[in-house]
Amino acid sequence: MTGAGFGPEDVRDVPERWHTEGSDEVFAGHIFRVRRDRVRMPNGAGTELVGRDVIEHPGSVGVIALDDRGRVLLLRQYRHPVGRFLWEAPAGLRDVDGEPLHVLAARELLEEAGYEAGRWDVLVDLFPSSGMSDERTRIFLARDLAEVPAEEIDFERVHEEADMPVVWVPLDEAVRKALNGDLHNMIAVTGVLAAHAAAVDGFAGLRPVEAPED
Repeated sequence: MTGAGFGPEDVRDVPERWHTEGSDEVFAGHIFRVRRDRVRMPNGAGTELVGRDVIEHPGSVGVIALDDRGRVLLLRQYRHPVGRFLWEAPAGLRDVDGEPLHVLAARELLEEAGYEAGRWDVLVDLFPSSGMSDERTRIFLARDLAEVPAEEIDFERVHEEADMPVVWVPLDEAVRKALNGDLHNMIAVTGVLAAHAAAVDGFAGLRPVEAPED
C-alpha cells in the first residue's frame, strides 16, 4: 500500500502533536518518569480517545570512535535488564542542563574509554523507542584520537562501569558482527552501520557538531 501523493522527496520526519485531553503520572524514577496520556486521534469521520503510556527520558549521546587504522572502539558493560554483557560504544545520559551534546560526548569518551578526539561530526540522530519513549539519541563520529593517561582523568568508574574492557575492532568486522547478531546495543549497531555507510564518500556528507536535531 502506498501513501497517496507522497514520493521519496517527502521522506523526512516532521514535528506533529495530536491533541491530548490530559495526563497522569504513573511512575517517577531516578532516571525516567512514566505518564499516561489521553490522546484524541482521528478515526474516520469522528475521533477516538485512547490511552498512551509515555516514558519521559532525558536523552542520550553515543560515540563511534574511529582510529587512523579504521578501527572502532567498543567496550563491554554489564546490562542488568537484558541479563548480558554487551559490547557498546561510549555513551551517556544528557544529565547536565544546557551542556552542548558534543561536549557531553567528549566527556563520555574520556571517562569511559580514556580518549580525546580532535575531529567531531554528527553521525546519526535517533528516537530509539519512539512507540513508548521520548528519548532522543545523537551519535557522533570521533576521529583524530589520542589516549589520555589515567592519572589525568578526574573520574571514578563505579557499579557497571567499574570494569569495562576496551577492544579495537576493524570497521568492516564490526559491521559483520552487527549483521551476524554478535552485537545488540542500539548505539553500537546503528553507529557502526552508519559509520560504514558514511565512509563511502570519506565522511564528506556528515553534519557539523552544532547541527540542530530537528
